[in-house]
Amino acid sequence: MDLGLNNKVALVAAASRGLGRAVAEELAAEGASLIICARKAETIEHVAGEIAGASGVEVLGVAADVSNPADVARLISSGVARFGRIDILVTNAGGPPAGQFESFSLAQWEEATRLLLHSAVELARQVLPGMKERRWGRILNITSIAVKQPVDNLILSNSVRAAVTGFARTLANEVASFGVTVNNIMPGYTRTERVEELARMMAEKQGITPADFIARWEKEIPMGRIGSPREFAALAAFLVSERASYLTGTSIPVDGGWIKALL
Repeated sequence: MDLGLNNKVALVAAASRGLGRAVAEELAAEGASLIICARKAETIEHVAGEIAGASGVEVLGVAADVSNPADVARLISSGVARFGRIDILVTNAGGPPAGQFESFSLAQWEEATRLLLHSAVELARQVLPGMKERRWGRILNITSIAVKQPVDNLILSNSVRAAVTGFARTLANEVASFGVTVNNIMPGYTRTERVEELARMMAEKQGITPADFIARWEKEIPMGRIGSPREFAALAAFLVSERASYLTGTSIPVDGGWIKALL
């Protein structure tokens, strides 16, 4: 299937590893030019070189903290200066710490809100004028299965990612007439560094091995295994493609059947 991504320009946030990198690699394989970011300059420049070398597309790596509005502005301006436009935005950010309600201060709630909600809002705010002017654009927010079925011990992520969903669903209606779609993709348990870090932390608290803890997750998943980043990235590529032009305002899980809800 030709996704119509050849010669499109995509910005993928937090793309140095995990799901962000997998999405960036998938879009590059489909022919899209890339702007990718992460906090460390050396890391993101190295990743940009690897993706460019493997795919043959042009990749701009920018050191930026997406929770900092000044960094977001610099990221967008760098991308527009290099490519002239941004057609596709994939918002993404590292997850906030695990823990229960009483373990977090107001400052930690504010930090999680800046990381997950404010970053998505500011990235969208910066790219939307150009998308509306060209009457074509794709915004895809990487959220979590936790917005539909909360995950124990992840109160910060459960709460703030749900706010991103409300923002995106409302924005989708506001910009649909301009040919801009806004969707959310909800990763389930996927073999990323973040999930492995959570497994190590939870396993240590319970006195078991990380492998044993991951096996508990796998028992909850009808497919009996956690997912791979490439499986997630395949849907992300479709959602930002030309072929998904009539699909907006949705939240789609990639979870092996973990969510039990009907809708």
